[in-house]
Amino acid sequence: MSNPQTRAAVLASAESWLDTPYRHQSSVKYVGADCLGLIRGIWRELYGEEPESPPAYTPDWAEQAGEETLRDAANRWLIPIRKPEPGDALLFRMAPHAPCKHIGILFRPNRILHAYWGKSVVTSHFAPFWQRRHVASFAFPPLSGGSNG
Repeated sequence: MSNPQTRAAVLASAESWLDTPYRHQSSVKYVGADCLGLIRGIWRELYGEEPESPPAYTPDWAEQAGEETLRDAANRWLIPIRKPEPGDALLFRMAPHAPCKHIGILFRPNRILHAYWGKSVVTSHFAPFWQRRHVASFAFPPLSGGSNG
């Protein structure tokens, strides 16, 4: 399970991505990011090189493939948890029985930080719309040696 130091580092990194424009398949702070790109960028800032490269994907990739690609990747590199705290990753299913296809960070107990399609990296109220779609939570792995990378 993640620790307070790791969660604080995730929150600081995530906050630095605010206002980065939404750009499909991008993960470059201030230039563009989608939801996965935001998580990838935070990972690079905290841990260094990404553990795997995502394949090219279209906006409707989850519906087309019908596979839990995002959830499977989260299970490989993040730590599944039951009760998220600020600094943990939240996975969302945008339609019942559809694969998970959105990911963000619990920013405050009632706010999420995520790349909002067509807008930018923002914080949003963790409203019932998002709560109903939230299906899994993950902690980032503990940072080694107390460093950020």
